[in-house]
Amino acid sequence: MTTGTKSIVTDMALAPEGHLKIDWVQAHMPVLNRIREQFEKEQPFKGLKVTISLHLEAKTAYLAKVVKAGGADVTITGSNPLSTQDDVCAALVEDGITVFAKYNPTPEEYKELLIKSLESKPDLIIDDGGDLVSLLHSERKDLAVNVRGGAEETTTGILRLKAMEKEGKLAFPMVAVNDAYCKYLFDNRYGTGQSVWDGINRTTNLVVAGKTVVVVGYGWCGKGVAMRAKGLGANVIVTEIDAIKGVEAYMDGFAVMPMIEAAKLGDFFVTVTGNRDVIRGEHYKVMKDGAILSNAGHFDVEVNKPELEAQSSSKRTVRRNIEEYQLTDGRKIYVLAEGRLVNLAAGDGHPAEIMDMTFALQAMSLKHVNDEYKSLGKTVVNVPYVLDEQVARYKLESLGTSVDALSDEQKAYLDSWDEH
Repeated sequence: MTTGTKSIVTDMALAPEGHLKIDWVQAHMPVLNRIREQFEKEQPFKGLKVTISLHLEAKTAYLAKVVKAGGADVTITGSNPLSTQDDVCAALVEDGITVFAKYNPTPEEYKELLIKSLESKPDLIIDDGGDLVSLLHSERKDLAVNVRGGAEETTTGILRLKAMEKEGKLAFPMVAVNDAYCKYLFDNRYGTGQSVWDGINRTTNLVVAGKTVVVVGYGWCGKGVAMRAKGLGANVIVTEIDAIKGVEAYMDGFAVMPMIEAAKLGDFFVTVTGNRDVIRGEHYKVMKDGAILSNAGHFDVEVNKPELEAQSSSKRTVRRNIEEYQLTDGRKIYVLAEGRLVNLAAGDGHPAEIMDMTFALQAMSLKHVNDEYKSLGKTVVNVPYVLDEQVARYKLESLGTSVDALSDEQKAYLDSWDEH
Protein backbone atom coordinates (compact mmCIF):
# COMPACT_ATOMS: atom_id res chain seq x y z
CA MET A 1 0.00 0.00 0.00
CA THR A 2 0.95 3.61 -0.53
CA THR A 3 0.82 5.80 2.57
CA GLY A 4 0.70 9.51 1.89
CA THR A 5 0.60 12.45 4.30
CA LYS A 6 -2.81 11.26 5.42
CA SER A 7 -4.23 8.69 3.03
CA ILE A 8 -3.66 4.97 2.77
CA VAL A 9 -4.29 3.54 -0.72
CA THR A 10 -2.81 0.73 -2.79
CA ASP A 11 -0.95 2.57 -5.54
CA MET A 12 -1.00 6.26 -6.47
CA ALA A 13 0.24 5.37 -9.96
CA LEU A 14 -3.27 4.12 -10.70
CA ALA A 15 -4.77 7.61 -10.39
CA PRO A 16 -5.03 8.46 -14.13
CA GLU A 17 -7.38 5.53 -14.78
CA GLY A 18 -9.41 6.49 -11.72
CA HIS A 19 -9.84 10.05 -12.99
CA LEU A 20 -11.18 8.71 -16.29
CA LYS A 21 -13.76 6.61 -14.45
CA ILE A 22 -14.88 9.55 -12.32
CA ASP A 23 -15.08 11.85 -15.36
CA TRP A 24 -17.27 9.29 -17.14
CA VAL A 25 -19.84 9.03 -14.34
CA GLN A 26 -19.84 12.78 -13.76
CA ALA A 27 -20.91 13.24 -17.37
CA HIS A 28 -23.90 10.98 -16.67
CA MET A 29 -25.00 12.40 -13.31
CA PRO A 30 -26.84 15.64 -14.16
CA VAL A 31 -28.80 15.85 -10.89
CA LEU A 32 -25.69 15.63 -8.76
CA ASN A 33 -23.99 18.14 -11.06
CA ARG A 34 -26.79 20.59 -10.37
CA ILE A 35 -26.49 20.08 -6.62
CA ARG A 36 -22.75 20.57 -6.86
CA GLU A 37 -23.33 23.98 -8.42
CA GLN A 38 -25.63 24.90 -5.51
CA PHE A 39 -23.14 23.64 -2.95
CA GLU A 40 -20.29 25.60 -4.52
CA LYS A 41 -22.34 28.80 -4.11
CA GLU A 42 -23.87 28.11 -0.69
CA GLN A 43 -20.96 26.26 1.03
CA PRO A 44 -23.30 24.37 3.43
CA PHE A 45 -20.46 22.31 4.92
CA LYS A 46 -17.84 25.04 5.24
CA GLY A 47 -15.46 24.26 8.07
CA LEU A 48 -16.99 20.82 8.74
CA LYS A 49 -15.47 17.36 8.58
CA VAL A 50 -17.39 14.63 6.77
CA THR A 51 -16.54 10.92 6.82
CA ILE A 52 -18.09 8.67 4.17
CA SER A 53 -18.25 4.87 4.11
CA LEU A 54 -19.73 3.64 0.83
CA HIS A 55 -18.83 1.20 -1.92
CA LEU A 56 -15.77 3.05 -3.11
CA GLU A 57 -16.05 3.19 -6.87
CA ALA A 58 -16.41 6.03 -9.34
CA LYS A 59 -19.98 7.13 -8.56
CA THR A 60 -19.24 7.26 -4.85
CA ALA A 61 -16.08 9.19 -5.61
CA TYR A 62 -18.07 11.85 -7.39
CA LEU A 63 -20.45 12.17 -4.42
CA ALA A 64 -17.39 12.75 -2.23
CA LYS A 65 -16.24 15.49 -4.60
CA VAL A 66 -19.68 17.13 -4.48
CA VAL A 67 -19.63 17.15 -0.66
CA LYS A 68 -16.11 18.63 -0.79
CA ALA A 69 -17.39 21.30 -3.20
CA GLY A 70 -19.80 22.27 -0.41
CA GLY A 71 -16.86 23.26 1.78
CA ALA A 72 -16.28 20.01 3.68
CA ASP A 73 -13.02 18.36 4.64
CA VAL A 74 -13.88 14.88 3.33
CA THR A 75 -12.49 11.53 4.41
CA ILE A 76 -13.69 8.36 2.70
CA THR A 77 -13.38 4.61 3.16
CA GLY A 78 -15.00 1.53 1.65
CA SER A 79 -18.04 -0.32 2.94
CA ASN A 80 -17.23 -3.75 1.50
CA PRO A 81 -13.83 -5.43 1.03
CA LEU A 82 -14.42 -6.44 -2.58
CA SER A 83 -16.12 -3.33 -3.97
CA THR A 84 -13.28 -0.83 -3.51
CA GLN A 85 -11.52 0.20 -6.74
CA ASP A 86 -7.89 1.11 -6.12
CA ASP A 87 -7.56 3.43 -9.12
CA VAL A 88 -10.54 5.49 -7.95
CA CYS A 89 -9.01 5.75 -4.47
CA ALA A 90 -5.78 7.10 -5.91
CA ALA A 91 -7.63 9.65 -8.03
CA LEU A 92 -9.54 10.95 -5.01
CA VAL A 93 -6.31 11.51 -3.11
CA GLU A 94 -5.10 13.69 -6.00
CA ASP A 95 -8.42 15.56 -5.79
CA GLY A 96 -7.74 16.52 -2.19
CA ILE A 97 -9.85 13.91 -0.40
CA THR A 98 -8.40 11.77 2.38
CA VAL A 99 -8.80 8.07 1.55
CA PHE A 100 -8.35 5.00 3.74
CA ALA A 101 -9.25 2.09 1.50
CA LYS A 102 -7.97 -0.73 -0.65
CA TYR A 103 -9.37 -3.68 -2.57
CA ASN A 104 -9.75 -6.94 -0.64
CA PRO A 105 -8.29 -6.05 2.76
CA THR A 106 -8.25 -8.66 5.50
CA PRO A 107 -11.06 -8.32 8.06
CA GLU A 108 -8.54 -6.77 10.45
CA GLU A 109 -7.33 -4.29 7.82
CA TYR A 110 -10.89 -3.42 6.84
CA LYS A 111 -11.77 -2.52 10.43
CA GLU A 112 -8.53 -0.56 10.85
CA LEU A 113 -9.32 1.48 7.73
CA LEU A 114 -12.81 2.24 9.03
CA ILE A 115 -11.36 3.47 12.32
CA LYS A 116 -8.75 5.61 10.57
CA SER A 117 -11.52 7.26 8.54
CA LEU A 118 -13.19 8.27 11.81
CA GLU A 119 -10.07 9.57 13.54
CA SER A 120 -10.72 13.03 12.12
CA LYS A 121 -13.67 13.13 14.56
CA PRO A 122 -16.20 14.06 11.87
CA ASP A 123 -19.13 16.43 12.23
CA LEU A 124 -21.23 14.46 9.73
CA ILE A 125 -21.16 10.94 8.32
CA ILE A 126 -22.56 9.01 5.37
CA ASP A 127 -22.81 5.28 6.13
CA ASP A 128 -23.59 2.13 4.16
CA GLY A 129 -24.64 -0.87 6.20
CA GLY A 130 -24.04 0.78 9.56
CA ASP A 131 -20.34 0.01 10.06
CA LEU A 132 -19.38 3.59 10.94
CA VAL A 133 -22.32 4.03 13.29
CA SER A 134 -21.60 0.70 14.95
CA LEU A 135 -17.99 1.65 15.69
CA LEU A 136 -19.03 5.08 16.96
CA HIS A 137 -21.43 3.45 19.40
CA SER A 138 -19.15 0.67 20.61
CA GLU A 139 -15.39 0.55 20.89
CA ARG A 140 -14.70 4.04 19.47
CA LYS A 141 -17.23 6.28 21.19
CA ASP A 142 -14.42 8.79 21.61
CA LEU A 143 -14.50 9.49 17.87
CA ALA A 144 -18.20 10.45 17.98
CA VAL A 145 -17.65 13.58 20.06
CA ASN A 146 -18.38 16.00 17.18
CA VAL A 147 -20.96 14.01 15.21
CA ARG A 148 -24.11 16.02 14.50
CA GLY A 149 -25.74 13.26 12.49
CA GLY A 150 -25.62 11.55 9.15
CA ALA A 151 -27.31 9.57 6.41
CA GLU A 152 -27.63 5.81 5.86
CA GLU A 153 -27.73 4.22 2.42
CA THR A 154 -29.09 0.70 2.84
CA THR A 155 -31.92 -1.43 4.16
CA THR A 156 -29.44 -3.37 6.30
CA GLY A 157 -28.04 -0.22 7.83
CA ILE A 158 -31.48 1.16 8.63
CA LEU A 159 -32.46 -2.09 10.35
CA ARG A 160 -29.40 -1.72 12.57
CA LEU A 161 -30.17 1.94 13.25
CA LYS A 162 -33.79 1.25 14.19
CA ALA A 163 -32.67 -1.49 16.56
CA MET A 164 -30.35 1.01 18.25
CA GLU A 165 -33.09 3.64 18.35
CA LYS A 166 -35.52 1.16 19.90
CA GLU A 167 -33.02 0.38 22.65
CA GLY A 168 -32.40 4.09 23.25
CA LYS A 169 -28.75 3.82 22.22
CA LEU A 170 -28.65 5.95 19.07
CA ALA A 171 -26.49 8.96 19.90
CA PHE A 172 -27.34 11.25 16.97
CA PRO A 173 -29.93 11.59 14.17
CA MET A 174 -29.51 9.48 11.02
CA VAL A 175 -31.50 10.07 7.84
CA ALA A 176 -32.92 6.85 6.34
CA VAL A 177 -32.03 7.58 2.73
CA ASN A 178 -32.93 4.03 1.67
CA ASP A 179 -36.57 4.66 2.62
CA ALA A 180 -36.97 7.63 0.29
CA TYR A 181 -39.11 7.08 -2.81
CA CYS A 182 -36.29 8.13 -5.15
CA LYS A 183 -34.05 5.52 -3.51
CA TYR A 184 -36.06 2.31 -3.34
CA LEU A 185 -38.25 2.86 -6.40
CA PHE A 186 -35.29 3.42 -8.69
CA ASP A 187 -32.00 2.43 -7.01
CA ASN A 188 -33.27 -0.72 -5.34
CA ARG A 189 -35.50 -1.83 -8.20
CA TYR A 190 -33.86 -0.69 -11.43
CA GLY A 191 -30.33 -0.27 -10.11
CA THR A 192 -30.09 -3.59 -8.29
CA GLY A 193 -32.07 -5.35 -10.99
CA GLN A 194 -29.67 -4.35 -13.75
CA SER A 195 -26.39 -4.41 -11.84
CA VAL A 196 -26.95 -7.87 -10.33
CA TRP A 197 -27.28 -9.36 -13.79
CA ASP A 198 -24.35 -7.28 -15.04
CA GLY A 199 -22.26 -8.91 -12.32
CA ILE A 200 -23.56 -12.43 -12.86
CA ASN A 201 -23.30 -12.31 -16.64
CA ARG A 202 -19.80 -10.86 -16.84
CA THR A 203 -18.59 -13.31 -14.19
CA THR A 204 -20.13 -16.53 -15.49
CA ASN A 205 -20.40 -15.85 -19.24
CA LEU A 206 -23.40 -18.18 -19.25
CA VAL A 207 -26.82 -17.80 -20.85
CA VAL A 208 -29.77 -16.89 -18.64
CA ALA A 209 -32.57 -17.54 -21.14
CA GLY A 210 -34.31 -20.83 -20.47
CA LYS A 211 -32.72 -21.22 -17.04
CA THR A 212 -34.58 -21.21 -13.74
CA VAL A 213 -33.71 -18.27 -11.48
CA VAL A 214 -34.64 -18.34 -7.80
CA VAL A 215 -34.95 -14.87 -6.25
CA VAL A 216 -34.87 -15.08 -2.47
CA GLY A 217 -36.80 -12.10 -1.13
CA TYR A 218 -39.32 -9.89 -2.94
CA GLY A 219 -38.64 -6.45 -1.56
CA TRP A 220 -37.79 -3.67 -3.99
CA CYS A 221 -34.40 -5.19 -4.77
CA GLY A 222 -35.96 -8.61 -5.30
CA LYS A 223 -38.59 -7.11 -7.59
CA GLY A 224 -35.86 -5.61 -9.75
CA VAL A 225 -33.80 -8.80 -9.89
CA ALA A 226 -36.86 -10.89 -10.80
CA MET A 227 -38.00 -8.40 -13.44
CA ARG A 228 -34.62 -8.35 -15.15
CA ALA A 229 -34.29 -12.15 -14.97
CA LYS A 230 -37.65 -12.43 -16.72
CA GLY A 231 -36.46 -9.95 -19.34
CA LEU A 232 -33.42 -12.15 -19.98
CA GLY A 233 -35.71 -15.07 -20.69
CA ALA A 234 -35.47 -16.96 -17.40
CA ASN A 235 -38.16 -18.89 -15.59
CA VAL A 236 -38.39 -17.11 -12.25
CA ILE A 237 -39.25 -18.51 -8.83
CA VAL A 238 -39.64 -16.23 -5.80
CA THR A 239 -39.30 -17.35 -2.20
CA GLU A 240 -40.62 -15.18 0.63
CA ILE A 241 -41.51 -15.16 4.33
CA ASP A 242 -44.12 -12.42 3.87
CA ALA A 243 -47.43 -13.71 2.51
CA ILE A 244 -48.40 -10.32 1.08
CA LYS A 245 -45.18 -10.11 -0.91
CA GLY A 246 -45.73 -13.71 -1.97
CA VAL A 247 -49.11 -12.81 -3.44
CA GLU A 248 -47.57 -9.78 -5.13
CA ALA A 249 -44.87 -11.94 -6.75
CA TYR A 250 -47.52 -14.43 -7.87
CA MET A 251 -49.61 -11.69 -9.47
CA ASP A 252 -46.48 -10.29 -11.11
CA GLY A 253 -46.28 -13.61 -12.95
CA PHE A 254 -43.70 -15.50 -10.92
CA ALA A 255 -43.88 -18.93 -9.31
CA VAL A 256 -43.90 -18.75 -5.50
CA MET A 257 -42.85 -21.60 -3.22
CA PRO A 258 -40.82 -22.40 -0.09
CA MET A 259 -37.06 -22.37 -0.44
CA ILE A 260 -36.71 -26.12 0.12
CA GLU A 261 -38.79 -26.71 -3.03
CA ALA A 262 -37.17 -23.93 -5.06
CA ALA A 263 -33.74 -25.29 -4.18
CA LYS A 264 -34.47 -28.40 -6.25
CA LEU A 265 -35.24 -26.37 -9.37
CA GLY A 266 -32.88 -23.41 -9.53
CA ASP A 267 -29.98 -22.90 -11.93
CA PHE A 268 -29.19 -19.42 -10.59
CA PHE A 269 -29.95 -18.20 -7.06
CA VAL A 270 -29.92 -14.55 -5.97
CA THR A 271 -30.45 -13.64 -2.30
CA VAL A 272 -31.80 -10.16 -1.50
CA THR A 273 -33.22 -10.38 2.02
CA GLY A 274 -30.86 -8.62 4.44
CA ASN A 275 -31.07 -11.73 6.65
CA ARG A 276 -28.69 -14.59 7.32
CA ASP A 277 -28.74 -18.24 6.26
CA VAL A 278 -31.53 -17.94 3.71
CA ILE A 279 -29.65 -20.56 1.67
CA ARG A 280 -28.20 -23.18 4.00
CA GLY A 281 -27.31 -26.82 4.54
CA GLU A 282 -30.71 -28.41 3.92
CA HIS A 283 -30.95 -26.59 0.60
CA TYR A 284 -27.53 -27.69 -0.67
CA LYS A 285 -28.56 -31.31 -0.23
CA VAL A 286 -31.26 -31.03 -2.91
CA MET A 287 -29.70 -28.57 -5.40
CA LYS A 288 -28.89 -29.42 -8.98
CA ASP A 289 -25.35 -30.22 -10.03
CA GLY A 290 -23.92 -26.92 -11.28
CA ALA A 291 -26.22 -24.56 -9.35
CA ILE A 292 -24.85 -21.01 -9.14
CA LEU A 293 -25.36 -19.01 -5.93
CA SER A 294 -25.05 -15.24 -5.59
CA ASN A 295 -25.96 -12.61 -3.04
CA ALA A 296 -27.14 -9.03 -3.47
CA GLY A 297 -27.69 -8.30 0.23
CA HIS A 298 -25.25 -6.10 2.11
CA PHE A 299 -23.43 -8.73 4.17
CA ASP A 300 -22.03 -12.09 3.08
CA VAL A 301 -24.22 -14.08 5.47
CA GLU A 302 -27.23 -14.81 3.29
CA VAL A 303 -25.55 -17.82 1.66
CA ASN A 304 -24.24 -19.98 4.51
CA LYS A 305 -20.74 -20.86 3.29
CA PRO A 306 -19.60 -22.82 6.37
CA GLU A 307 -22.46 -25.28 5.92
CA LEU A 308 -21.63 -25.58 2.23
CA GLU A 309 -17.99 -26.27 3.03
CA ALA A 310 -19.04 -28.90 5.58
CA GLN A 311 -20.84 -30.81 2.80
CA SER A 312 -17.93 -30.44 0.35
CA SER A 313 -14.93 -32.62 -0.34
CA SER A 314 -13.01 -29.88 -2.15
CA LYS A 315 -13.09 -26.20 -3.03
CA ARG A 316 -11.27 -24.28 -5.75
CA THR A 317 -11.44 -21.03 -7.70
CA VAL A 318 -12.40 -21.90 -11.28
CA ARG A 319 -12.73 -18.37 -12.65
CA ARG A 320 -12.31 -14.90 -11.22
CA ASN A 321 -15.02 -14.46 -8.57
CA ILE A 322 -16.29 -18.07 -8.93
CA GLU A 323 -15.61 -20.65 -6.25
CA GLU A 324 -16.47 -24.28 -6.98
CA TYR A 325 -17.57 -26.49 -4.11
CA GLN A 326 -17.53 -30.19 -4.93
CA LEU A 327 -19.93 -31.99 -2.63
CA THR A 328 -19.17 -35.41 -1.21
CA ASP A 329 -21.72 -36.99 -3.58
CA GLY A 330 -19.95 -35.49 -6.62
CA ARG A 331 -22.29 -32.57 -7.33
CA LYS A 332 -20.76 -29.13 -7.83
CA ILE A 333 -22.18 -25.87 -6.51
CA TYR A 334 -20.71 -22.50 -7.42
CA VAL A 335 -20.62 -19.34 -5.29
CA LEU A 336 -20.02 -15.96 -6.92
CA ALA A 337 -17.87 -13.23 -5.33
CA GLU A 338 -17.47 -15.13 -2.06
CA GLY A 339 -21.14 -14.54 -1.33
CA ARG A 340 -20.60 -10.78 -1.15
CA LEU A 341 -22.59 -8.21 -3.11
CA VAL A 342 -22.39 -9.67 -6.60
CA ASN A 343 -23.24 -6.42 -8.34
CA LEU A 344 -20.31 -4.60 -6.74
CA ALA A 345 -17.82 -7.33 -5.89
CA ALA A 346 -18.13 -8.80 -9.40
CA GLY A 347 -19.29 -5.69 -11.26
CA ASP A 348 -19.35 -1.89 -11.23
CA GLY A 349 -22.54 -1.48 -9.23
CA HIS A 350 -25.63 0.42 -10.23
CA PRO A 351 -25.75 2.48 -13.44
CA ALA A 352 -24.53 6.06 -13.09
CA GLU A 353 -27.94 7.56 -13.95
CA ILE A 354 -29.54 5.59 -11.11
CA MET A 355 -26.92 6.50 -8.52
CA ASP A 356 -27.28 10.10 -9.65
CA MET A 357 -30.65 10.20 -7.90
CA THR A 358 -29.55 8.23 -4.84
CA PHE A 359 -26.43 10.28 -4.25
CA ALA A 360 -28.37 13.49 -4.83
CA LEU A 361 -30.58 12.34 -1.96
CA GLN A 362 -27.48 11.62 0.12
CA ALA A 363 -26.05 15.08 -0.49
CA MET A 364 -29.33 16.85 0.23
CA SER A 365 -30.03 14.69 3.28
CA LEU A 366 -26.59 15.47 4.68
CA LYS A 367 -27.34 19.19 4.31
CA HIS A 368 -30.74 18.65 5.96
CA VAL A 369 -29.32 16.88 9.00
CA ASN A 370 -26.64 19.56 9.35
CA ASP A 371 -29.25 22.32 9.19
CA GLU A 372 -31.73 20.65 11.57
CA TYR A 373 -29.73 18.32 13.82
CA LYS A 374 -30.55 20.26 16.99
CA SER A 375 -34.28 19.64 16.50
CA LEU A 376 -34.21 16.14 15.00
CA GLY A 377 -33.39 14.28 18.19
CA LYS A 378 -31.47 11.02 18.47
CA THR A 379 -33.71 9.23 16.00
CA VAL A 380 -33.90 7.63 12.58
CA VAL A 381 -35.26 10.39 10.35
CA ASN A 382 -37.15 10.09 7.08
CA VAL A 383 -36.02 12.07 4.06
CA PRO A 384 -38.38 15.07 3.85
CA TYR A 385 -40.79 14.59 0.96
CA VAL A 386 -39.89 18.01 -0.42
CA LEU A 387 -36.29 16.82 -0.92
CA ASP A 388 -37.41 13.51 -2.39
CA GLU A 389 -39.66 15.23 -4.91
CA GLN A 390 -37.02 17.84 -5.71
CA VAL A 391 -34.60 15.12 -6.78
CA ALA A 392 -37.31 13.69 -9.04
CA ARG A 393 -38.00 17.13 -10.54
CA TYR A 394 -34.31 17.66 -11.23
CA LYS A 395 -34.22 14.24 -12.86
CA LEU A 396 -37.18 15.04 -15.12
CA GLU A 397 -35.64 18.38 -16.07
CA SER A 398 -32.40 16.63 -17.02
CA LEU A 399 -34.49 14.43 -19.33
CA GLY A 400 -36.06 17.49 -20.92
CA THR A 401 -39.53 16.93 -19.50
CA SER A 402 -41.73 17.86 -16.55
CA VAL A 403 -45.04 17.09 -14.83
CA ASP A 404 -48.25 19.09 -14.47
CA ALA A 405 -49.05 21.38 -11.53
CA LEU A 406 -52.36 21.65 -9.72
CA SER A 407 -54.44 24.77 -10.27
CA ASP A 408 -55.70 26.70 -7.24
CA GLU A 409 -59.16 25.29 -7.87
CA GLN A 410 -57.83 21.73 -7.96
CA LYS A 411 -55.93 22.26 -4.71
CA ALA A 412 -59.06 23.62 -3.05
CA TYR A 413 -61.07 20.66 -4.33
CA LEU A 414 -58.60 18.16 -2.89
CA ASP A 415 -58.41 20.00 0.43
CA SER A 416 -62.16 20.24 0.98
CA TRP A 417 -64.27 17.62 2.76
CA ASP A 418 -67.87 18.71 2.12
CA GLU A 419 -69.95 17.98 -0.99
CA HIS A 420 -68.24 18.97 -4.22
